[in-house]
Amino acid sequence: MFDLLRVSGGPTKPEIIAIALSKMGLRDSDAFFDVGCGTGAVSIEASSLVKNLHITAIDAREEAIEVAEKNFEAFKIANVNLVFGESSEVIAQAEKVDCAFVGGSKNILEVLDALAAKNARSIVVDAVRIETVVRVIQRMKELGIFREVLHVMVSRGVDLVGETMFKPENPVYIIVGGTDKTN
Repeated sequence: MFDLLRVSGGPTKPEIIAIALSKMGLRDSDAFFDVGCGTGAVSIEASSLVKNLHITAIDAREEAIEVAEKNFEAFKIANVNLVFGESSEVIAQAEKVDCAFVGGSKNILEVLDALAAKNARSIVVDAVRIETVVRVIQRMKELGIFREVLHVMVSRGVDLVGETMFKPENPVYIIVGGTDKTN
């Protein structure tokens, strides 16, 4: 897919990004929010798939903002508003939110509340901790926006004495929700 500068906790694996974006149903001119953007990998791939996407990439870690900014420059991503701050507050101040990818779990319940208040059509949460998965599903059900949850396991071929074996990556849960039940 691409070589990115890295930051702790990322980037999201390309296969996971592909599934997440396919579940999101991005549309031309959508206001797309990348919550806990880390390296910016999800925003970079989303911008390559959809014309005129209006991206807001948010992270509360200065290191992540610096790395994402360099990655956006390297991949010539100009349609992005990179924001350092607490995601639920940034979302609450937004004019509109069509779709959101949530890759960080800090204040996840407040983030979901803010996205529901903005009537986000599509929300995709990427989680690795089962406790986060349970909290997200429970809150999405309370908000009436839960659609589905997927458990994704990817294994990569690696050399083992001149032959190939598969080495599993960490399993990931993808929780899908939003106000549009047709996606």
